[in-house]
Amino acid sequence: MIYKVRVIADLEEDVIRDIAIRSTANLEDLHNTIVNAFDFDGSEMASFYLSDKEWNQGDEIPLDDVSDDADSEVKTMSNYQLADLFKEQNDKLIYVYDFYLMWTFLIELIEITTYNKERDLPKILYSLGNLPQDAPEKEFEGEKIEEGFEEYNDDFDDDLDDDEGGYTENFDDEYNFN
Repeated sequence: MIYKVRVIADLEEDVIRDIAIRSTANLEDLHNTIVNAFDFDGSEMASFYLSDKEWNQGDEIPLDDVSDDADSEVKTMSNYQLADLFKEQNDKLIYVYDFYLMWTFLIELIEITTYNKERDLPKILYSLGNLPQDAPEKEFEGEKIEEGFEEYNDDFDDDLDDDEGGYTENFDDEYNFN
């Protein structure tokens, strides 16, 4: 089977690539195809995220296992075939390239088909628009300061580190109940 996936850059202007790729390809193959389709150099980390129909971000599937825990086995992009994740038309994934710049893409399976020339895949079928030179700034909910609240003041943290008559000097005497 051949999957036609639409890759949409999360930008105000339309930047879209439609890609034909084998259903047996893995997520790393799709990652490399996206990197080439959008002219990235491929040197940055990236992850796919499972998504529901409303584009809510789910579990992460990273390019590489960068965990410190040698006992846990993190499944990476190379462990997942597209057929494992795309079961029916309109299934979705979220893709993030470069965790510093946060290039974000919405990926949707738009068609399941057959194709006579499978050796020509993956292939860009349609291209609209170009990425801007700089990634758009993202606003994260944690950065919002609601009206009526002041920004965090770290002067208190400085007092905790002050050993010259500060808070830590008397801590053991005041809070040691033994």
